Amino acid sequence: MLDVTGFDWDSGNINKKMLWHKVSAMECEQMFFNQPLAVAENSEHSKLEKRHFSLGVTDAWRKLFVVFTVRKEKIRVISARDICRKERLIYEKN
Repeated sequence: MLDVTGFDWDSGNINKKMLWHKVSAMECEQMFFNQPLAVAENSEHSKLEKRHFSLGVTDAWRKLFVVFTVRKEKIRVISARDICRKERLIYEKN
């Protein structure tokens, strides 16, 4: 994650996040700059590329669950939504 230089947004995927889960690209990006931020590898869902998931907060303290990959030193968000109760407990515990 230390080599990341920015974000890479897929034009077809960026609108899905807003329509399905009402999470904007700006909120996803904010989450990566706010603390606390929890990041873990998500190897179960992809054999082709290394995926990660993160739990964090936006500038407005909205708690998000974001699945992403890193391509060419850029974060590419795959999915984003509000965290569920179980994830909230994990996030707040750590």
